[in-house]
Amino acid sequence: METQQVREEVEEALTNVIDPELGLDFMELGLVYDVGIDGEGGVDIVFTLTTPACPIGPQVTEQMQEFVSEVDGVTDVRTEMTFLPPWTPDMMSEDAKFALGY
Repeated sequence: METQQVREEVEEALTNVIDPELGLDFMELGLVYDVGIDGEGGVDIVFTLTTPACPIGPQVTEQMQEFVSEVDGVTDVRTEMTFLPPWTPDMMSEDAKFALGY
């Protein structure tokens, strides 16, 4: 499968990962910093949380691995949580900003 097509399907799968407090998905919130596709079925996801103290890190990691592993051609999902750069509301999509009143 074409790398770009896999990337699009992975990004679509990540819209199923919802921040329980804000009720919006990680893609809309701008919490997914990078998606890497290695061409051999491996996917690397670099993401952050709204705050370093946010307790949902393990839950989010599990959800990302679950949803992305369902994409055709994906055999390995590797996640990395980072806080650099720190997340700000400016990173949200326009739709998310509107929904949250920013």
